[in-house]
Amino acid sequence: MTEKKKAAAVPIAIEGLTKRYGAAVALDHIDLDVRSGEFLTLLGPSGSGKTTLLMALAGFVRPDSGSLRFGGVETVCAPPHKRGVGMVFQSYALFPHMNVAENIGFALRLRKVPRDEIARRVDEALETVELGGYGARSVAQLSGGQRQRVALARAIVFDPGILLMDEPLSALDKKLREHMQVELRRLHEKLGMTTVYVTHDQREALSMSDRIAVIHRGKVMQIGTPGELYEQPANRFVADFIGESAFLPIEVRDGVACYAGRPLRLQTGADACRDKLLMLRPERLSVMTGEADADMNVFRGTVSSLAYHGDSYLLQVVLEGGASISVRGVCRGHASAGMPGKGDAITLGMHRQDTVLVADA
Repeated sequence: MTEKKKAAAVPIAIEGLTKRYGAAVALDHIDLDVRSGEFLTLLGPSGSGKTTLLMALAGFVRPDSGSLRFGGVETVCAPPHKRGVGMVFQSYALFPHMNVAENIGFALRLRKVPRDEIARRVDEALETVELGGYGARSVAQLSGGQRQRVALARAIVFDPGILLMDEPLSALDKKLREHMQVELRRLHEKLGMTTVYVTHDQREALSMSDRIAVIHRGKVMQIGTPGELYEQPANRFVADFIGESAFLPIEVRDGVACYAGRPLRLQTGADACRDKLLMLRPERLSVMTGEADADMNVFRGTVSSLAYHGDSYLLQVVLEGGASISVRGVCRGHASAGMPGKGDAITLGMHRQDTVLVADA
């Protein structure tokens, strides 16, 4: 079978896109550019507006105002079938009365493609999603993962320049979902389509995306690479939504930034700490057994609980200042060797380079 060629990827430009439902604002003047051939994920909690934005791209939601351009062409008023967009729905939306090949070829039949060409392209799409030979099967005979692949094959069979996916893995179990994350990323790199992917799962977004746009209350809170969003979140919401974090209030005393009266070693001056919080990631904290070096921040507290996870452990610690934080460590040797217990006093360290300040928003 001939390998499927890369599609002509199309960039997307969104300016001032707004959508209201009565008094509720679903999209609040969204500005966003999606690069040609990029895998961009829209990440946010339920009700954030991410699916509304995806449906506006697909043409199923008409914005109240704003501009939407595909490859420089204004598309905000174009009907869905005129946009050249492939769509994978959360429910897959497969036709139960059609077999696999008929489902995949449906978009081609609507486009009046000749029958022999439909058969060739359906076979090619099935090979691309690793379901070669499944064309005659009933949809009812397929597993969840196979149905997801058929929905994807249907979306790509007509070589769209843009592929939209609305939480396509949410119905799968954890192991299959993680496997399909790898497969979807592989297919994206193979096909080269501009891909916009919606999810509320931050691990899924981190593992699959070129860039992530964090959406909250109809606004883009931050956009960047997975590393940028995790390492340098713009505010408390982004930091709390992407990864696990605790946040400590900072006091500035005589020009020195402090927590619970202890000076902090930061990457910036004390003036930059005003109205900011110190973000603590569990994996960036370590249990200290010796003296701290000059670049370490030291926190003292009491262990309130310990959870053993096999390859790692998770401590809950109440700091001297009253904040409750988490500390994650790797188990080495005997599982219980050297682990503190509930009620033990503990000293934690975090290197200056791991100190990140975020806006309290």
